[in-house]
Amino acid sequence: MTKTAERRPAEAVAVHPVRTPSPAGDRGRRRLAEQARAYAFLLGGLVCFALFSWYPAIRAVVIAFQKYTPGQAPEWAGTANFTRLLHDPEFGAAWRNTLTFTLLALLIGFAVPFVLALVLNELRHAKAFFRVVVYLPVMIPPVVSALLWKWFYDPGAGLANEALRALHLPTSHWTNGADTALVSLVLVATWATMGGTVLIYLAALQSIPGELYEAAELDGANLLQRIRHVTVPQTRFVILMLMLLQIIATMQVFTEPFVITGGGPENATVTVLYLIYKYAFLYNDFGGACALSVMLLALLGLFSAVYLRLTRSGPGEEDA
Repeated sequence: MTKTAERRPAEAVAVHPVRTPSPAGDRGRRRLAEQARAYAFLLGGLVCFALFSWYPAIRAVVIAFQKYTPGQAPEWAGTANFTRLLHDPEFGAAWRNTLTFTLLALLIGFAVPFVLALVLNELRHAKAFFRVVVYLPVMIPPVVSALLWKWFYDPGAGLANEALRALHLPTSHWTNGADTALVSLVLVATWATMGGTVLIYLAALQSIPGELYEAAELDGANLLQRIRHVTVPQTRFVILMLMLLQIIATMQVFTEPFVITGGGPENATVTVLYLIYKYAFLYNDFGGACALSVMLLALLGLFSAVYLRLTRSGPGEEDA
């Protein structure tokens, strides 16, 4: 064996080149180049946020303390805009309607999507079809949706009253009545936006391990008990976050009062955001509009901070 190895030609022996490690300076330059590309991609988003979100918000805070009319030099007004708002009769009505709308939206628009998600999660056939049907209203532009419901609510030839007449039930004034207008708008908003909420709930439900339901059934739990002791605790974090997002969204309701009722009848559907629109584009009072915007921003910011403080523990943290 030794002699054979000695007679082997030198060119037959494979020689593997030795790789020398790249200098530390090259690795540093490559790392710097990668970071520069990452920050370059982030720069576009930061510029968009700065121009279309941060700057308008800061500018609105400044104008809230000014007497501002387009085409004229602004004058410092201090807290005069806020004081004038507090003495406006529409101010109290707008906040009352907004808070009532938010409460009704939570009672109606928060429970209905959860129940629909439970039903869709239990379906065995035509799941995709019913998901499309539920999500379809979200794809309709909000103004088009509001116009459809405006015709639907028409007291004369509207489909809602026609259906009630066919069932021999008393008709309603719907959006033309001061007592029913706000509830009617809540139904519109719930129908138009619940599709996305249903899909989020459905995704959360499908992530629950099936073993938990099997164990609950073995313990003799019925349907309502399984929902209470398994479904709700497992989706608690999603429920709380969606509740926060829904409160923020419903506090800024505008499209439905603007398109369907115009704030009427008798200011029954004037909301805070609709009053901001009136101050800015009907009264030409941008100082008052910005002051009301700052009030709404402060309330939503305070509520969000307190809410997140109380619910900051994620799934599983409480058990730890």
